[in-house]
Amino acid sequence: MFVVTLLVASALSAVFVALSLTIGYTSYSDFGEKLTPFECGFDPLSKMRSPFSARFFLLVVLFLIFDVEIALLFPVLSSLASGNSLLLLSGLATFLMILLVGMFHEWNEGALDWVSS
Repeated sequence: MFVVTLLVASALSAVFVALSLTIGYTSYSDFGEKLTPFECGFDPLSKMRSPFSARFFLLVVLFLIFDVEIALLFPVLSSLASGNSLLLLSGLATFLMILLVGMFHEWNEGALDWVSS
């Protein structure tokens, strides 16, 4: 059975290699559209490399941090359903306290304000 599987896998891989070599080396005559900055057919009206907003970047990073930390709460919540453990509850309370302190610090620093006053 192993030999049949090995032969089928080898034949299939040979077919895929031959197919990729055949398709990969076709020549295209018109590369003009591919070399333009936008592939949708119009010329750009502004610079492509405009400066990125630091506020937006900071907000995205904060979202990722809080999103990952909230995702870490799901296993704790599922284990709380099976039984109450004082160690688990104290760890959860510590984790949430650190999360809340970080959020209030970012709020006081003004990182969560989208429009600056």
